[in-house]
This record gives sequence, structure tokens and C-alpha cells, in this order.
Amino acid sequence: MNSYGPWALVVGGSDGIGAAFAEELAARGTDLVLVARRQAPLDELAGRLRTGYRVRVRCLALDAATPDGIAAITGVTEDIGLLVCNAALGPVGPFLALTPAQLDAMVDLNCRSAAHLAHAFGTRLVARGRGGIVLLSSLAGEQGSALVAHYAATKAYLRVLAEGLWAELRPHGVDVVACCPGLVATPTFAGTGAAPARLVPPPMDPRAVARATLAALGRAPVVIPGRRNRLVASTARLVPRRLRILLASGRTATMYATRSRRTARADEAGG
Repeated sequence: MNSYGPWALVVGGSDGIGAAFAEELAARGTDLVLVARRQAPLDELAGRLRTGYRVRVRCLALDAATPDGIAAITGVTEDIGLLVCNAALGPVGPFLALTPAQLDAMVDLNCRSAAHLAHAFGTRLVARGRGGIVLLSSLAGEQGSALVAHYAATKAYLRVLAEGLWAELRPHGVDVVACCPGLVATPTFAGTGAAPARLVPPPMDPRAVARATLAALGRAPVVIPGRRNRLVASTARLVPRRLRILLASGRTATMYATRSRRTARADEAGG
């Protein structure tokens, strides 16, 4: 990834998929700016990366969903060559049970923050004539689904945004990719109460997701990590959309049949 420049910015980089991106990039000799809400996990990860890979790591503990948080992130002075937008909010439960504040918070973090960061850093990358942008979408954004209706809609936005930016920025030397993982074995996903025996395909390792995404950057506008996930996605496209929605809704309901409704605030989305 040093072909993009010495520094990468990972938003939602304290654990899970974001931490996996940070470790993959550090292993390739890329210095890092890590952003998440919690200082302690950031410091722990930064210390491990500095020791293990001898890279520079700067931590910003802030809320990327707020205007002040976005301003602080766009104000970094490091020569950022790669932006990874990974922070997300993903409640599981009936849409009508969400509060207006929760609806707004999901749009603020999942969509507005990513759009502003892609705009700000995309402008800089185009000016320097090279760079990369990764937007974390999800297979959930392939169609609507009960119990994650609003979350899936925000992930669909990120995929479509990445596809448009892929076409718009590539003539200027800037690569863009939407990562659309299925289920991923992150701490956030583990806390949602999904029934593991009911998960097919099983959750992927976050490092595998990060590696597949970085390998696809510059080659395709969208990547679905994992052969089984790609097979599921390609097969689903052969099914009428109405049936796809019902199947996705049934799968989500089955996964969470044994849990009570809870709202999960995440520094990263696990698919």
C-alpha cells in the first residue's frame, strides 16, 4: 500500500474489521492514523502495531458521526494516501422500535460521515494524483431485510457511492472499492446474540476480509470477501427480488430468534 503514500487513515479502527485493516497495512509498512471513540482500545492496538511492525501510529479518540469529529479527522496533517471508512452503527430489531434519534445517528455515522470524509480526502488524493478509498458496505445492502432495514439501506448507499466514485476518480489515479462482507467474527458481532449454529456461511476472520479488500483495490469497484459469500450473492441474484427480501428477512429472524432486542453501537460493522 506504500504506492499510495506513507500514511493510511482507518476510521473505526479500534477492533474488528478496522483493527484488521490496520494490522494488514502495518504489516506492509504503512504508517497509520487510527480513529475510534474509545481511547483505551486505540492505545492498545497502536502499541501492538508499533512494536510488531515498527510503524508510526497516531490515535484520535472521537465520534466520527459529529461535525466536530469529521472536522478533526479531515484536519489531520499526515500525508494520507489511503482512507478506510469503516465506522458504523448497526441496531438489530424492528424498524418502528427505533427512535428518531437512532435513525438520525445511523445516517450520520454510516452515510454522512463517510461521504464527507470521501469528499475531503478524495479532493486531496486527486490533487496529488494517486491514492485509495475503501468504503465498508455489506451483503446486507444487496436487498432490504426485516430487523435490519435501516442498516441495510445505509450499506446500500455506501456501495452505490463507492461504485460512482470508482468511475469518477480512477482517471485521476485514485482507486475506490466497496467492501461487501457477509458475517464477520468481530467483537461487535459476537455481542449481538446471533445463534452461531444457524450461521451459513459462518462468520469470516476480519484479517481475511481486510486482505481480500486490499487485493481488490484498484482492480474492481466492489469486492465480496470469501468464496462462499460470493457464491451466495451470485446465486441470490438469480432469485426474484421479492423472494430475496423474504429469504434475507427470514435468515435474519432465525439468527436472532433466541435473543431479546438490543441496540449495538459499533466502531465497525461486521457484515
